[in-house]
Amino acid sequence: MNSYYGRLAPFCKLASDRPLPPARIDDSKCSMKIHYHSFLEGAKAARGTAVIIDVFRAFTCTPLLFSLGIQKSILVGTPQEAFALKQAWKDVLLIGETGGMPIEGFDLGNSPSEILRQEPSFFKGRTIVQRTSAGVQGALAALGGAEAVLVAGFTVARATADYILSKKPPLVSLVAMGWELKERAPEDECCARYIAHLLGAGDYDHNGAMHEILSNETAQRFLCADNPHFPAEDPVLCLQRDVYDFALHVERDQNLVVVHKIST
Repeated sequence: MNSYYGRLAPFCKLASDRPLPPARIDDSKCSMKIHYHSFLEGAKAARGTAVIIDVFRAFTCTPLLFSLGIQKSILVGTPQEAFALKQAWKDVLLIGETGGMPIEGFDLGNSPSEILRQEPSFFKGRTIVQRTSAGVQGALAALGGAEAVLVAGFTVARATADYILSKKPPLVSLVAMGWELKERAPEDECCARYIAHLLGAGDYDHNGAMHEILSNETAQRFLCADNPHFPAEDPVLCLQRDVYDFALHVERDQNLVVVHKIST
């Protein structure tokens, strides 16, 4: 471990037990109802405008890829679906993971630092196919009941809130997908609280959020392990706030589920 990440080592000995946020915020400053949900069940239950949040790492990778010039991202539930699309369209790039680990036969794993190691021209104008274990599954599930589906992490939080405010939906469902759809992930929950705050509902303490996130096992997997598939650089990239000025909208396009960039 290098000296910088060595200074973060004390966080590896901490554990966060902060309770989940309340199921609903209906602040007097906010004209819309904000509901919190978690995991796949929460994505299925999401109504109104659903925001599917996966900070580590799916929906940090997606806006990063758009910033590098991709045309669109197609979301699929299984590696087999991704390989079928690759068979049909040779130029697509397969990006994703299963259990956090890269998928054999995919072009890249679900890692923003790995993406940044490629030449920017590698992505220009390309179509990406993404398969991940939490965020992508949530986005696919939310399409069944929500009127609109957005995907987000910290890097597009403000742009996502700005887009929602421009549309003024009566109900927003913020879904923290968690780790592998079963472990609470403070980075997702804190991002949900931040977006709610930007919508005018509730307070947000970023210093407290960062302590909560770095204290938890989800960050420890990166910061305190020597695993090339969980690089310590990834949380640094994932926890940057409001990097991009666009939101990410998910919709069905014939038999595909496609993510498009929407400037705000």
